[in-house]
Amino acid sequence: MKAYVDKDGCISCGLCTEVCPEIFKMEDDGKAGASKDEIADDLIVSAKDAEEECPVSVITVE
Repeated sequence: MKAYVDKDGCISCGLCTEVCPEIFKMEDDGKAGASKDEIADDLIVSAKDAEEECPVSVITVE
């Protein structure tokens, strides 16, 4: 599985980085970004939590 952030809709709230800092980071443009690596099995639940909690629904974990 991998995580993706639609930067066009990101509002830079940082919630995803709080929920799953191993996968999501705030980038130089001030918006969230996702690791390009495969999500480790032990992080899938927290990555999915970040997807569900994103207030503007710009995170996809698939």
